[in-house]
Amino acid sequence: MTVGAWADSHVHLASTAFTDDVEAVIERARAAGARALVCIGESPDAATRARAIAARYPELVFHTSGVHPHDAAQWDDQRNPAVIREAVALGAVAVGECGLDYHYDHAPRDVQRRTLNAQLMLAAELQRPVILHTRDAEDDTHDMLREAAAAGIVGVLHCYTGSVALAEAGLAAGWYVSFSGIVTFRNWADLALLQIVPDDRLLVESDAPYLAPIPNRGKRNESAWVPHTIQRLAAARGTDPEALAALTLRNTRQFFTLPID
Repeated sequence: MTVGAWADSHVHLASTAFTDDVEAVIERARAAGARALVCIGESPDAATRARAIAARYPELVFHTSGVHPHDAAQWDDQRNPAVIREAVALGAVAVGECGLDYHYDHAPRDVQRRTLNAQLMLAAELQRPVILHTRDAEDDTHDMLREAAAAGIVGVLHCYTGSVALAEAGLAAGWYVSFSGIVTFRNWADLALLQIVPDDRLLVESDAPYLAPIPNRGKRNESAWVPHTIQRLAAARGTDPEALAALTLRNTRQFFTLPID
């Protein structure tokens, strides 16, 4: 399948799932049309690995730094901001993945909120966008979006599966919305959600190694399969897959301020 040039706005290349073959994974993505892979550093260790991967592929891979809500209880008010500041000084294009996850509740909710707020303030200070994870936390996410908008913080609702109302709140705050291979699953029925995001706020992602799209569901996911998600989004939005690939590549470049054509 070919859809022209595209970007994967969220991939965990620093995951141990890719320890043995990350180079091959990246080359398969390049061969499939990838022009940008945003490698997520969702912990200090992952951020270090993400930076090292990006250094080997400076024209293709870009890195981020943050603390995932699952690990919010490990947040240290001295160490973690220093790690993120250093990562940005060394080229990190965003703060995150950070956010709220009330589905698994691996960290107390008040701790998740404090950790997210600290990262939002860092994003404002460092003038970087935020990559937000939100699951079963709509009310608090809605409040956060309102506060972020007032502070001039821009972000993306990544791997979005929430309500139309929350997506609209994000869009009203100037945020982007990103969809993953979940939209290809047979039980995905919310076409309205795929249609309300304006062309200039739409991103696409793999979230690899998780959430492989149909026809590869159940396998370790990788960026090279993003075209399946692009095809599904294009069909739902009544547009050409190559056109959707091009606009999401353009949006990824703009959102992260990437030095790519």
